[in-house]
Amino acid sequence: MAFSIVELKEIEDLHKLADLFSEVWGRPGEHSISSDVLKALAHSGNYVCGAYADTRLVGGLVGWFGGVPPHELHLHSHILGVIAGSEAHGLGFELKQHQRRWCLEREVKVIEWTTDPLVRRNAYFNLTKLGAEAHRYLVNVYGEMTDGINAGEESDRLLISWRLDSQSAEAAAAGRGPEPRLDQLRRDGAAEVLVVGSAGEPVATTKSSFSSARVLLCQVPDDIVSLRRTDPVLARAWRLALRKALTEAIDSGYVVIGATRTGWYVLEIGAN
Repeated sequence: MAFSIVELKEIEDLHKLADLFSEVWGRPGEHSISSDVLKALAHSGNYVCGAYADTRLVGGLVGWFGGVPPHELHLHSHILGVIAGSEAHGLGFELKQHQRRWCLEREVKVIEWTTDPLVRRNAYFNLTKLGAEAHRYLVNVYGEMTDGINAGEESDRLLISWRLDSQSAEAAAAGRGPEPRLDQLRRDGAAEVLVVGSAGEPVATTKSSFSSARVLLCQVPDDIVSLRRTDPVLARAWRLALRKALTEAIDSGYVVIGATRTGWYVLEIGAN
């Protein structure tokens, strides 16, 4: 399906966008971001866009400019929402590519956003489908979550950095973003630092592998959202195990450069 993605400026459209975000994030009657804030962001030249299927609003994406000198100006992409169902299939990718083009037209070369590192579909989308990287792990950055998807969880996040003119971003925009080949990486000496055990539990290796392997592999469970409902103790164990594995790796100089559909992060030492 073809989508129409446009900047939203009128308050009636921004009311609808605020309602859409509430629906997507499981907060009926409570806005994740209010229409008056959306109006202020749009009025001051930031990115506030909605996506339509015919005349129906089915998705939206919002971001604002950041970067205090001497740091590089970038767009902080704050919230993306797409309604569930086949009607909006592929819209998340189209919204991000629209945002990329919008930034490049304004000579902004980097977009950043945060993502829950335990959600494997988001890891694959951000790092492989879009061609981004992650250089920082943020511990409980927003405090305990209250929305319908993450309620009761600590808000650990990967800070995604998307360099818009990079070869990986350009290849991904053309649909040529390659998925990491685990078999080849293992043959080349990649070390597994966190894996899913036989009972679904996190199994970590020792930190010694950080100093000898150029590439690390780190696995996450199949569906952390369901696991939070069915076994919150195990979900908490995964939060702590992944926090330890990724923070130690990143502190040791590794960069998260990719992810597979099957839930494996790929980290490389000193990657740019």
